[in-house]
Amino acid sequence: MNNATAVQFFKNLADDTRLKIILLIQMEKELCVCELTTALSLSQPKISRHIAQLKLHKLLCERKVGRWVFYSLVDEMPLWQKEVIELSCLNNQVYLTACITNLIEMGNRPSRQQKCCE
Repeated sequence: MNNATAVQFFKNLADDTRLKIILLIQMEKELCVCELTTALSLSQPKISRHIAQLKLHKLLCERKVGRWVFYSLVDEMPLWQKEVIELSCLNNQVYLTACITNLIEMGNRPSRQQKCCE
């Protein structure tokens, strides 16, 4: 069970950067910090601060592979939160257009990782 209250959940989504991180991860299933920095055109420290906030409120989890850390949505997220994220992602593609374009320009995995994670 997720410890985040409804208010805290929506506070996390109310921030532009955190919302984009959540929606991009919803689309891609998992992303690393370097992919997020490119997609959002933001610095690594800024992305990392937002990821820490999302992890603190149990919205993101991580998977380590060597020196890379990949972030995904937590599996044990309440159904209503998953539905909010899924619907928000499906109905707000224009909001993510620039981010999606930036990811596409990076290429596909594994070549994408080789470009940004070295």
